[in-house]
Amino acid sequence: MATDDIYILGISMTKFGKHADKDIVDLGAEAAMAALRDGGVSMRDMGILAAGNLMGAGGYGQQLQKQIGQTGIPVYNVSNACATGATALRTAIMAVKSGEVRMGLAVGAEKLAGAGLLGGGGQGKKDSNKWEPKGRYGAVAPTDGRIGTDTMPGTFAQVGMEYGHKYGGVSFELFAKISEKNHAHSTLNPMAAYQKRFTLEEIMGDMMIAYPNTRPMCSANCDGAAAAVVTSGEVLKTLSADQRRRAIKVSASVLTTDPYQEACQILPDVNTLTRNAATIAYEQAGVSPTDLDLVELHDCFATAELVHYDNLMLCPEGGAVDFFMSGAPWRDGKTPVNVSGGLQSKGHPISATGIANIWEICHHLRGEAGDRQIKDAKVGLAHVIGLGSACGVHILERSAA
Repeated sequence: MATDDIYILGISMTKFGKHADKDIVDLGAEAAMAALRDGGVSMRDMGILAAGNLMGAGGYGQQLQKQIGQTGIPVYNVSNACATGATALRTAIMAVKSGEVRMGLAVGAEKLAGAGLLGGGGQGKKDSNKWEPKGRYGAVAPTDGRIGTDTMPGTFAQVGMEYGHKYGGVSFELFAKISEKNHAHSTLNPMAAYQKRFTLEEIMGDMMIAYPNTRPMCSANCDGAAAAVVTSGEVLKTLSADQRRRAIKVSASVLTTDPYQEACQILPDVNTLTRNAATIAYEQAGVSPTDLDLVELHDCFATAELVHYDNLMLCPEGGAVDFFMSGAPWRDGKTPVNVSGGLQSKGHPISATGIANIWEICHHLRGEAGDRQIKDAKVGLAHVIGLGSACGVHILERSAA
């Protein structure tokens, strides 16, 4: 029977970083089995597996099954840029909502350590002095040099500067301060790839990748995986008191793409589809941005975090600079943002990120976030965006059980 009552029963992530001794299946299996244990269930209880992986070969879900349990259930292999993990979770959620299955498992995993500079499609950019035309988009030489909108750093650098040109108030130092916040937050997160505080001078003085983003202001390529078990409210009622207590309600699950705009043929629009997703999510959940106790947003670059304050309506339109300067997004501010350390510190194994952001929110709502716990957190929002473009927004609430 169809239902709108969806809960995350179990969730897990591996420590992000370099895992030379594990392949992509090992990482996914580690996260999946831990999520099942966290939910107090097994693969026998799962009616669907949605497996997200961007950089590897096809059939990842079937490979994963061989390690965690081949029960004959349908497997959906998901690839949707940086929104891959969130899309895998939404796939499992939709299967439960339809009434087709009682429980579903979503996994996102990636091996990215040492991948180098990534292009808009998530692939490592070939470093060569010789231009080789290839494919639909490669038949025309880029006009913006070796590092520009053909790569993620260049795209998001321009996104941030475009915001500044429109609304004013941005500076190199402002973006560096956003990165300073996230690196400070990371020192409390043992699952982050990097747990190091940087001074503002260190951030501004590091290697420039694409102005105004220096190296510490960019997301860290690394290995990692995350997984979640979802079920319906009806099934949850049949489970133990502890399972009900720790379950997290999914009040909204939204996936959008960018509507056609002429300007998108030059620079991807990461703003409209995020604002659209947030608008739908707030309506689905019956909450407003002021109800949020914490937010994990897609800070693939410091410039991206600034514009998404606005896109997620955490501030009035055009007010992202004032929002940050007020101290609101620090962990002791009125709307803590990226208390995990964000992608700049926690790391960004592309397909795992969407579920890992939700992992962070769930732990605060459960009261299990340790030293970085946001006191009495009840409602949180997780956001990811992938160039191409795709945006996933989930609003989560503490269980009333």
